[in-house]
Amino acid sequence: MDKKTWIVEATISDMQDALKQGWITSAELVQLYLERIELYDGQLHSILEVNPDALQIAQDLDQERSAKKVRGMLHGIPVLLKDNIDTGDKLHTSAGSISLADSYAAKDSFVAEKLRQAGAVILGKTNMTEWANFMSASMWAGYSSRKGLTLNPYGPGELFIGGSSSGSGAAVAANLAAAAIGTETSGSIISPSSQNSLVGIKPTMGLVSRSGIIPITYTQDTAGPMARTVADAAILLGAITGADDQDEVTNIDPQHRIKDYTEFLDAGYLKQARIGIPRHYYKHLDRDRLDIVESAIQVLREQGAVIIDPVDLPCQNTKWDANVLRYEFKKYVNDYLANVDSSLPVHSLADVIAYNEAHADRALKYGQGTLIWAEETSGTLTEQEYLESRQKNREMAGTRGIDQVLQEFQLDALLFLGNEYGPDLAARAGYPSITVPGGYAENGVIAPGGYMTKGPQGITFIGTAYSEPVLIKLAYGFEQATRHRVAPKLSSQSSE
Repeated sequence: MDKKTWIVEATISDMQDALKQGWITSAELVQLYLERIELYDGQLHSILEVNPDALQIAQDLDQERSAKKVRGMLHGIPVLLKDNIDTGDKLHTSAGSISLADSYAAKDSFVAEKLRQAGAVILGKTNMTEWANFMSASMWAGYSSRKGLTLNPYGPGELFIGGSSSGSGAAVAANLAAAAIGTETSGSIISPSSQNSLVGIKPTMGLVSRSGIIPITYTQDTAGPMARTVADAAILLGAITGADDQDEVTNIDPQHRIKDYTEFLDAGYLKQARIGIPRHYYKHLDRDRLDIVESAIQVLREQGAVIIDPVDLPCQNTKWDANVLRYEFKKYVNDYLANVDSSLPVHSLADVIAYNEAHADRALKYGQGTLIWAEETSGTLTEQEYLESRQKNREMAGTRGIDQVLQEFQLDALLFLGNEYGPDLAARAGYPSITVPGGYAENGVIAPGGYMTKGPQGITFIGTAYSEPVLIKLAYGFEQATRHRVAPKLSSQSSE
């Protein structure tokens, strides 16, 4: 088979088999992806920059393989990282902001370090919604002042891309890398994964270290895998988990650390699964998207799962706020910026706001109302409004929300469509979510954000803390029974 054809939709296992047989080298994998980036990303704007050392790193890993040293399933596999994840190399880390366009991290984030240890080739950095979509309420998902707007490969300029790990979603969907790492505060892995027919895993807080990642909030932020299959996402998740002395939350529940999540790729588990259907959260869905949910429920039932329909969450009428994000953003962004290189123009949130005002023609296409809103706080995390919101999120979304309904009906998980409501609850509670391709909505309506709801749709399972093994089983069983993912038809025509 022609390698340029083979690389499209090739899985990590496919690549490892080909590398083992000597049919392809890691350097060739990198070259194939670089050629696809050159050919297709002029239209998609999914990648901010490629790693100038990627080929050399791949060649070094090929030499290790020749010496019979193979580190694991990621050995020699090209992956992309979201632009808010530090890499101590020739790639910048900017959160999509021109104020940090010249920023090089002094060292790898914990996630990047773990990927290198596993033998992955860091191919480049992906575009993202600037400041992880915490800059302006009117900013389009996928937009950054460094690169412009990321487009959905299934319908560039027409379909919603999802945010804020938009570039990671578009790039992996378009087969510009084997997989990618995104980050999520509330839906930023699940949303672009769902909209780009990918598998995305938002892990439990504490499973993946946050050190070396430009933050919004340390209460909800986490990195996680975005891939074309559940198996690939499971491989990537195992590689980035672990204890980190720089992030105390990773040491709270060490018994839950798992190095290999591929052991949970058990399609037969659906025969014993119990899944709850929170109908309250489906009321707003248009016909096409509701049909996708109903079809997913039917598939799960046919595969032997017990479906509890409906279930009501005690928290389903709760009025939520963004106070945890608002108050923690200033504190933790200031902490991060205080340690960037002294030559850079910004070392605090106030500096970022001033820089943007001074470069408004490039920096403020959508304004910076959210940054200003966060700057108005003390940065000390002592405000009563903040403390009450943080407690409310944990209790109402967690113990008195997700946990209560799971326990009442003895459920493995709850089922939601894509990023609709469920992932936000899981994020507030610090609990995991996984989304898997669920189909394609041919028609749609204008959503509150102004985008069309049609296009790829994910089926999302959420569970309690550290339920990743069960969620992977559910997602894998659904994926194997449906195989909804279809590669997008790409055009090499540049939109620039």
